[in-house]
Amino acid sequence: MRPIEPTPSSWQLEPASDDHPNDLWAVGADLEPGTLLAAYRLGLFPMPVGPGLGWFSPTRRAIVRLDPFTPSRSLRRAAPRYEIRVDTAFLDVVGGCARPGDPASWIDVSIASAYARLHELGWAHSVEAWDAEGLAGGLYGVEVGGLFAAESMFHARTDASKAAFLALAERLRTAGDADRRLLDVQWLTPHLESLGAEEVSRAEYRSRLAAALVLPPAFVS
Repeated sequence: MRPIEPTPSSWQLEPASDDHPNDLWAVGADLEPGTLLAAYRLGLFPMPVGPGLGWFSPTRRAIVRLDPFTPSRSLRRAAPRYEIRVDTAFLDVVGGCARPGDPASWIDVSIASAYARLHELGWAHSVEAWDAEGLAGGLYGVEVGGLFAAESMFHARTDASKAAFLALAERLRTAGDADRRLLDVQWLTPHLESLGAEEVSRAEYRSRLAAALVLPPAFVS
């Protein structure tokens, strides 16, 4: 389906200034679809902060370059083990990423519900790795134009999230304009670095974002 533009946000959002020293830019607002999309278009993403809602724009943003994209040996090994599907079990993927029972998980009921609404409108997508036992892992994120903001991933079986990630990167790369598309993974971790992620400055991220937003999405047939 083609994404449905929601009612615009009732909040006035602004992008983080290049010289702002912290990753956390603002607190407040809501998780309505119009607010979320406005935030992503400005380079912001939400996470709970205490009892409230924080909007983040990391000073050093983790991205995966799609041109060139050279999957690691571990990524290539993972791929043949699983069948890849898209948007067939979005809620299950979000539930797996939430890690039920883990007090450190940031995906609470409000976050899960907000992204479910974005999925219903055609903006949020899941990439899933399946095997004979069922859903083995996957990831979900938000696509706006040529931006894909990967929110979280999980695996129930070895390398399932790697297989899903490789499928995502290949889908974005082969959609055209790979040098201008933007695969955003928020913060660099050793795991994401092993998948090919690297850091760029906030200013470079915003420049790449502007170029990506004008592109057609990769998840629209």
